[in-house]
Amino acid sequence: MRFTNFKNRVFLIIIGTVLLLISCGNFSRSNKITQENKKKYSNEVYCGVSLFEGFVVGANQMDLYLPILKDKRIGIVANQTSIIEILKPLVDTDSGLEMTEWTYRHIVDSLKALNIDIKKVFAPEHGFRGKADAGEHVEDGIDTKTKLPIVSLHGKHRKPTPESLENLDIVVFDIQDVGVRFYTYISTLHNVMEACAEAKIPILILDRPNPNGSYVDGPTLKIEHQSFLGMHPIPLVHGMTIGEYAQMINGENWLADGLQCDITVIPIKNYSHYIAYSLPIRPSPNLPNDQSIKLYPSLGLFEGTNINAGRGTEFQFQRYGAPFLDKKIMTFKYTPVANFGAKYPKHQNTLCYGEDLSEEELHGEMTLKWIIKAYQNAIDKSKFFNTANFTIHAGTTELQKQIEAGLSEKDIKATWKDDLDAFKKTREKYLIYN
Repeated sequence: MRFTNFKNRVFLIIIGTVLLLISCGNFSRSNKITQENKKKYSNEVYCGVSLFEGFVVGANQMDLYLPILKDKRIGIVANQTSIIEILKPLVDTDSGLEMTEWTYRHIVDSLKALNIDIKKVFAPEHGFRGKADAGEHVEDGIDTKTKLPIVSLHGKHRKPTPESLENLDIVVFDIQDVGVRFYTYISTLHNVMEACAEAKIPILILDRPNPNGSYVDGPTLKIEHQSFLGMHPIPLVHGMTIGEYAQMINGENWLADGLQCDITVIPIKNYSHYIAYSLPIRPSPNLPNDQSIKLYPSLGLFEGTNINAGRGTEFQFQRYGAPFLDKKIMTFKYTPVANFGAKYPKHQNTLCYGEDLSEEELHGEMTLKWIIKAYQNAIDKSKFFNTANFTIHAGTTELQKQIEAGLSEKDIKATWKDDLDAFKKTREKYLIYN
């Protein structure tokens, strides 16, 4: 099932109520509800079964990992996506009927309620609550809700320091990724794995689906262009979950000095890469819905240009435009303004001409057609590329040269084939799901 709006799940609550006995009674013993669990979880049922999608994320399989965390001092890498789906009992005030509804609870709140000894939270780009702009410096601090120390991994340090790992027995990693190389959560994963390997601290990874996990596409990063927007020689769309990617980091010896990180993955139950997945919470401020996530691999390349990709509107990564595109061809127009997730959007308060892609259909690929069209219709092409930034996003200098030379999308994609074939063969070794 796929939904274009994260909030459009109301009718599934009804289905969830009807199917409760099926979901919580017919799965494995580890997912059954018990009276003891009801009491333990403060009258909230951690069923461990997502009726919305038919599978169970790692974080929801608490009885698989609570024994691992028992009596441990824990650090957790988490953000606003680190949630557990729960079935909450309700009583209708008018009829007195007992009812239930699906809702979410943050994993940190859940573990603290179970007296799991969380010592600190490590926060990636956008922060623990997911409110910071892309690339914005995130400070250390104290979470106002939990009173836990927050250690920023997108501020002064992007890798946990030895001091920040002191007195920890294990680190939990639970973050929703979107499967694109320049989406920095996998770079944070690398840095956390490397720091934990150096400190001889194991990592528990609670796996989540990759909404762009059904395909592999795009140019492969050349190692000389390595950065926080791309640390490994992988295609722009890698088609792996966080758990699978962690296994690749170890297996391909990408950590410094050949280090190996001790990782345990709690896999997603009943999952396949070909199951469409609608994220319940936006993974970052400027990916507000399924359409933006689907288009992100293609429109994310505009981040390395002077084209606005919808930041400063309510349709982030669902449109693009700039003042210097030919308005006779690019008839769609909009004006970016400062808003949540974009304090200083490109071409702020300036009328832009471009295309609206909010209803565009795109399945199982990234495309260059929009960036090629935009370049061809740039009145002043000298304003188009921010070369250094584009190279970091593309992972290679070749793509900009190919676009400037007027190559077709088909011809450009043909140059990726050998690298993609080689990566797919390597990728197979680390896949957990079909």
